[in-house]
Amino acid sequence: MKKEVYAKQVKTALEYYAKAGIVLSDSEKENIEVADFGLDIVGDVGLQILTYINTERVCAKEMVLTPYQTCPEHKHVPTDGREGKEETFRCRYGKVYLYVTGEGSREKIQGKLPKTDVSVFHEVILNPGEQYTIMPETWHWFQAGENGAVISEFSTRSTDETDVFTDKRIVRAPQIED
Repeated sequence: MKKEVYAKQVKTALEYYAKAGIVLSDSEKENIEVADFGLDIVGDVGLQILTYINTERVCAKEMVLTPYQTCPEHKHVPTDGREGKEETFRCRYGKVYLYVTGEGSREKIQGKLPKTDVSVFHEVILNPGEQYTIMPETWHWFQAGENGAVISEFSTRSTDETDVFTDKRIVRAPQIED
């Protein structure tokens, strides 16, 4: 991802945090991660993340998705002798289309099919103030609605670098180029 694309995504994320009424310190603003998943289509497949804390036991994050931006399908697997991450998503702003393992079909979802491989279509729609817990090793992907979304994540320790993705093209760690 080019530096100017990264900077644009951070600026947009800050605007969304403000819309959601989330106040950030200057150091937090400087630590926003932009994940493009190695596909170079961050506006379609990507995620902006601020991690407040990630200890041996807990993790707290704020995530921004721009309109119809998608975090690709993945699951959190056991890492370093501990089970995969359990996470609760709470919608703070906008609408979130969350897809998890379970009943559902590709033809009946309200979100848009992403430009990545997906296999689960049990749809959970989150509006502001609503939340959903995803258990370890559950396949899931999520997408913002037409106005974008801000999601708070509360979880056990995050080891996102070991996530397994359905689409084998995906690279989790962002690569920033000049």
